[in-house]
Amino acid sequence: MAAKKIEKTNAARLLDRAKIPYELIPYEVDEKHLAATHVAEQLGEPIERVFKTLVLSGEKSGYFVCVVPGDHEVDLKAAARISGNKKVALIPMKELLPTTGYIRGGCCPIGMKKPFPTYIHASALNFDSIYISAGIRGKQLKLSPEDLIRFVGAEVGEISLQGGDGE
Repeated sequence: MAAKKIEKTNAARLLDRAKIPYELIPYEVDEKHLAATHVAEQLGEPIERVFKTLVLSGEKSGYFVCVVPGDHEVDLKAAARISGNKKVALIPMKELLPTTGYIRGGCCPIGMKKPFPTYIHASALNFDSIYISAGIRGKQLKLSPEDLIRFVGAEVGEISLQGGDGE
């Protein structure tokens, strides 16, 4: 029996165009449990390698993106500091799709409606490859953190605190 072809996402096509190697990995979606911890369980990977993409807004910078380990939450003070703001907050869920083109559980730092400043947690560099959403629920991109950082022009920093619920 032939292997089932995995439909490419826009983020995957952008990586193809840039000639950046990656793997597109499907997983079983549970609409009631969209947390990164569920994704890590589905992939059989440690939660430290499964990163979630969060969109924030600051009074000076406007929108920006933080990519943090799945079991962390964004440290708002650190995110404010690194982004040059005094105060930042996660954007309301209803703003996510119109701002980024992505929905909760499928937000990817690659291929948003427009490029936003992006900050990636320093722990990503501890791994040869990390997992991020491929831009839709049910698919993850496995790629080198260095390639991701270069491709989105990200800055690396300590932007999160351990103890998030994986959402």
